[in-house]
Amino acid sequence: MHILTKMLLRIGRFFQLFKIAVTGSEKEFTTGSINRAIFLLSIPMILEMAMESLFAVVDIYFVSHLGVNAITTVGLTESVLTLVYTGAMGLSMAATAMIARRTGEKDPDAASHAAMQSLYPGLAISVLVSVAGIFFSKDILLMMGAAKEVADYGYVYTKIVLGGNIVVILLFLINGIFRGAGDAALAMRSLWIANGLNIILCPLLISGWGPVPALGLKGAAIATFIGRGIGVAYQLYHLVKGENLIRITRKHLAPAWEVIAAILKIAVGATAQMLIASASWIFLVRIISHFGKDAVAGYTIAIRVIIFTILPAWGMANAAAALVGQNLGAQQPDRAATSAWRAAFFNMLFLGAVAIVFMTGAPTIIGFFTNDAVVTGYAVQCIRLMSGGYIFYAYGMVLTQSFNGAGDTRTPMLINLFAMWMFQMPLAYTLSVWLNMGPVGVFWAIAISESAAAVAAILLFRRGNWQQVKI
Repeated sequence: MHILTKMLLRIGRFFQLFKIAVTGSEKEFTTGSINRAIFLLSIPMILEMAMESLFAVVDIYFVSHLGVNAITTVGLTESVLTLVYTGAMGLSMAATAMIARRTGEKDPDAASHAAMQSLYPGLAISVLVSVAGIFFSKDILLMMGAAKEVADYGYVYTKIVLGGNIVVILLFLINGIFRGAGDAALAMRSLWIANGLNIILCPLLISGWGPVPALGLKGAAIATFIGRGIGVAYQLYHLVKGENLIRITRKHLAPAWEVIAAILKIAVGATAQMLIASASWIFLVRIISHFGKDAVAGYTIAIRVIIFTILPAWGMANAAAALVGQNLGAQQPDRAATSAWRAAFFNMLFLGAVAIVFMTGAPTIIGFFTNDAVVTGYAVQCIRLMSGGYIFYAYGMVLTQSFNGAGDTRTPMLINLFAMWMFQMPLAYTLSVWLNMGPVGVFWAIAISESAAAVAAILLFRRGNWQQVKI
């Protein structure tokens, strides 16, 4: 009976903490238990990323029923999207770092001012991407290696997704602002609203229902724009009218070029590290497209499944970034380092369990998305090989984000440059083309290079130079 009572008390404490985490009622993370701080920040961030990964899987599930041309269009478009959104994600990392530092210094007005200034570069990026998407969507697909029949079929999808990119850029940029302020619960709710609506609208607009006509692949793009647009409206309301740490008022609207310059200085390294990764991904997709659309379709499905598990893990990494930034602002570098190492260990336990599931159940998992034997074969190979490095990835992603949270975006940029451009890309081409391994050579190159990058991040983080960065 005594053991049962203790167990019930522990369960009760867990759910009490869980409630605090998802409601965001506690926002002080520079004092008290580090494990508690990690839990309270990471739970909403994990749930936020879980919804993003659920959307990715649901979206590809319905798109996959439209055929290989539709899957290929989505895969090629998303490889370009990954490239064009790197600027916005770099800004998001910079905003998180700066706002976390100001939050740790207990200066909410300066944090709100920095939040407004970070939006201006994001809007500029959005305009450029929209112009390219609206006028050159078919050319973009052809440039990415799509067959003419694929480009003719899917260019409208690409046009809508790229042309309406502002809702995606703002959604992730503003959530970076909320995370830096320690309001992970608000970021979670924003993404849940956006992707929840997206998940509901996706099958309705693709297949039609009642008075709603079937729009096919175009419907998937429209669902994304509507769902994420409403999510952005929710975010803007809380930035302007909400009762949170970050509240933008009229005095924050005027452009402050010195603040924008400071944000851009941090964002350059963050953007570069993501640009390096995105360019590498495009290069890999281009290699895989050389082996036919079945290979691209299998890779696309596998990546969506992998994202389903990787994105929640990034939630833990984002929590570490916020904790590192806030604790450095509070002049507690040792607490910042301990927070990062503990978050990495917890992440390793999670991804290690996922790797076991993928190794044993890959064919069953992929079977939910396609019955094509060739596509399934490629997808199973990809998911098994890439999950083999999950234990390394777990530490690598948390420590990389911890560098970014400290404002040290240069170190992850250099890691990505060497690991991906000087190692991953040549290795992928050598294995797949020169050694005739085909797409499996690309899958091996990804697993090996990502593991090497993680080891480099561990060694460099231990040196502690990131603790001296001033922003």
